[in-house]
Amino acid sequence: MSEQHNNPLYAPFGGEFEATPFDKIDIAHFEPAISRGIELARKEIENICADGREPDFQNTIVALERSGEDLERVLNVFYPLLSALSSPELMELSMKVAPMLSEHSTSIILNKRLWERIRAVYEKRADYSLDAEENTLLNETYDSFRRNGALLEGAESEELKKISAELTELTTLFGQNVLNELNTYEIYLKENDLDGLPQRLIDEASEAAASKGRDGEYLFTLSQPVYMSFMKYSSRRDLRERMYRLYTGRNISGEFSNTGIVSRIVELRLRKARLLGYDTYADLVLANKMARNKDNVFSLLDSLAESYRPAWLREYAELKEFADEKGLLTDDIRQWDYSYVANKLKEARYSCDEEAYRPYFPLAAVVSGVFALATRLYGISFTKIDSLPVYHPDVEVYRVDDEDGSYLGLLYTDFFPRASKRPGAWMTDFKGEWIDDSGKSHRPHVSIVMNFTKPSGTTPALLSTSEVSTLLHEFGHALHGLLAKSRFSSLSGTNVRRDFVELPSQFNENFLTCPEFLKTFARHWSTGEPLPEEMIDRLVKSRQFGAAYACLRQLNFGLIDMKWHTITAPVDDVASFERLAGEAVQLFEPIDNSLVSPQFNHIFSGGYAAGYYSYKWAEVLDADAFAAFEENGVFDKATALSFRTNILEKGGSEEPDVLYRRFRGHDASIDAMLRRDGIR
Repeated sequence: MSEQHNNPLYAPFGGEFEATPFDKIDIAHFEPAISRGIELARKEIENICADGREPDFQNTIVALERSGEDLERVLNVFYPLLSALSSPELMELSMKVAPMLSEHSTSIILNKRLWERIRAVYEKRADYSLDAEENTLLNETYDSFRRNGALLEGAESEELKKISAELTELTTLFGQNVLNELNTYEIYLKENDLDGLPQRLIDEASEAAASKGRDGEYLFTLSQPVYMSFMKYSSRRDLRERMYRLYTGRNISGEFSNTGIVSRIVELRLRKARLLGYDTYADLVLANKMARNKDNVFSLLDSLAESYRPAWLREYAELKEFADEKGLLTDDIRQWDYSYVANKLKEARYSCDEEAYRPYFPLAAVVSGVFALATRLYGISFTKIDSLPVYHPDVEVYRVDDEDGSYLGLLYTDFFPRASKRPGAWMTDFKGEWIDDSGKSHRPHVSIVMNFTKPSGTTPALLSTSEVSTLLHEFGHALHGLLAKSRFSSLSGTNVRRDFVELPSQFNENFLTCPEFLKTFARHWSTGEPLPEEMIDRLVKSRQFGAAYACLRQLNFGLIDMKWHTITAPVDDVASFERLAGEAVQLFEPIDNSLVSPQFNHIFSGGYAAGYYSYKWAEVLDADAFAAFEENGVFDKATALSFRTNILEKGGSEEPDVLYRRFRGHDASIDAMLRRDGIR
């Protein structure tokens, strides 16, 4: 049998849904398939360049858009698995193929014959009758080449190639170091160390220790659900401090240190920006974002800091008074105290302890409720499919259909933590959406991945309210992908400006405190009792609790990101730089060996460099957008249809501010967000 028939990645996937054949794919298949994909893509680019016809939109811009399909098919499997089902072999392979992919990408950008054809089409754009999406594709293609070095010659062009290759290797290594060090932490505690912890967490820790042959002990890790629960409930201040220092001290030194990598990445990004004619890396990135420039970003961050800082001082004073009154602490509130004291105050004020809500949020019911919300708003439906192969037993697959019964796509869900999965939550896709020249719509295969607490014994997975919010968030991204209606995959679904991509996800979070939504699914997992009205009321009233802390914490991340990417000279002392970067929004006195940057996957490995501000940028949009639903009724069909057709379906086919004004009728301001958070 030929090699082509042996490798399932060599040909388009067959079957009813053209689903990824995970059961037939081995790690050994990836390297030859990637090499083959690169070679095929190079030939396609060469054919475009060798086309003897006069360059036009179809034979150059669309041809380039359609090229690389074989490589994209392979990478759309490889990289999601690298994040969700990694292994030493897969990590090693990712380091091996990273320079190959970087060289391939750079060779396209710096292909002079291709660039001349693109420029020729762009300069004659007035001669074509392009619709809005075609015009966007042309502008995006031209601008992408220009901003990535198409104008460079000789030694400068070679330097950009070297910088791009090294950046690809370093950002890959950064993410692997974060995952590898996280998996080294196993904290074994005794029974007398468990004071304050919920029984659910104790049972999980006992089972984890027993699986390691250490009966009678309790195993805690730094996986996000375990860490967050421990910090919120443990009454042992010494252990909270220990956990905090371990969690925030990761990747600073030792085998998996990222501090040197951080310095080198930002230095290389600065060099790249300077080569391309920009003062800083942020200037380069923001030229193609909704924010436009760094002044607008800093203006937003500064205005929010100014609005929320007085509220934080009030919040802190209330927390300190409460802690003193209850004898929770003997001195000031420190970083490792905040979650514990805040949860105690929230419970006292609203009787709104997250553990009391967990029994009403079994994962299966939450998923059904979130699906039903999409049905009610947009008319779409979800049907579980057991016949399709998956990459892990935890993964489930759903067919998604529109209101008229037409097929929209596949949704994969992967909810539970494992050593091979990176921390956090995210949405990705195994197959993008696009419409070919015959009018056929190629539908997307979308995946949402999380790290929720697993079932324990006979108890199902029970979500905290914050985990319900996370599911709503990632599902919002999924809807952005599933409802896409674009001719060009590069403009489809979540392929939008980075500071616009979080609008659908953060918009969806608003339903967590919507009583009409909660009443549709929130029931006690064992008794079937609906979530009591008084608990719903307390949850809604507690919505603004800790809003200032949460905002300033996010602003700290945004400022650290922006400061790193507005440097004008290399930085060696990561700790000192980070401390100064977040000084304006500092919540507590800083401590030694506790940093964000060395584990900041979003900006050093995840594509959010000079873009973390986008969460706050999008929050301004989502608050303003949800205000339209509140004005018209949260389930108003006309408003939902407008949001679907003007935002969710459009992807990046037009400028985001144009799409938003078409939906809302005006630009967004921070007013709705300030009102929602009780600041104004």
